[in-house]
Amino acid sequence: MSVLEQKRGNKIFFGSDNDALAKLIILNVIITAGLFFIRFIYQFSGIPLAEYKAQVVDWFTLPADLGKSLTRPWTFVTFMFTHIEIWGLIANMLWLWAFGYILQDLAGNRKVAPIYLYGGIAGAVVFLLCSNLVPPFAAKASQMSFIGANASVMALAVGATLLSPGYRIFPMINGGIPLWILTLIYFLLNFAGIATGYAPIYLAHLAGAGMGFLYVNRLQKGKDWGEWMHTAYDWFFNLFTPDKPTRAKSLKKDVFYNTRGKQPFKKTPNLTQDKVDELLEKIKRLGGFRYLSEEEQDFLRRAADEDL
Repeated sequence: MSVLEQKRGNKIFFGSDNDALAKLIILNVIITAGLFFIRFIYQFSGIPLAEYKAQVVDWFTLPADLGKSLTRPWTFVTFMFTHIEIWGLIANMLWLWAFGYILQDLAGNRKVAPIYLYGGIAGAVVFLLCSNLVPPFAAKASQMSFIGANASVMALAVGATLLSPGYRIFPMINGGIPLWILTLIYFLLNFAGIATGYAPIYLAHLAGAGMGFLYVNRLQKGKDWGEWMHTAYDWFFNLFTPDKPTRAKSLKKDVFYNTRGKQPFKKTPNLTQDKVDELLEKIKRLGGFRYLSEEEQDFLRRAADEDL
């Protein structure tokens, strides 16, 4: 039995309480649906759509004009959850689900939201720099804005691919399609209109992809840039759950168990051939022995010593 098959019993199901991917998709849909509803009200009332854009949409999108964007700091986040076309929303949510689901399967649900946010913010920074510092683009900056989840999805796509480029989807098709091919298709579709579009937008998408690479690269070296987000998130929502038990500091634990940072005891799992096969499959899927946990690495070393 492969590691992926074994995990199907305890996977994070879409929509469960700890499913970060579902929360991102729901937030995108709610904000966009709200904008569509307000647009319907404007149209039903006979108010010109130009006023709807100026009075509503522009407060969610990131202006290319640096001076205006600095007066609306919330748009550095809201733009990546906002869409003004239904087909753009559907396409981005499908790609978000595809790459987010794979990343969540490979690295856990606590990595999806940070990569999404970091990718979007990196895209926003590059978009503003190009729009204001490059003369040909600066001439159009007052008329342009940044909107959509593309940069964030780019970060997830590159992050998932870097974690496991050989990860296969649709296994019924000749053994499956490697993940890197799906990522390549996404890139080609995303940049299909670059010849006629506003170049800083596409550069921002590349910045999102670059951030996804950097995040996962650091993650593989033991540095999680998103841990502070979860710490802040947990702290904030725990304020509204007084019944949740707090982690009281234990003198007994500090004195008797945390001496020199060592655990008081260490569990030693039994050596079995099935477990060895599962870990070898995991190495093959992730691309190296270094991606195993310390406990899993010790297990394989013991198995090798005993010629299991």
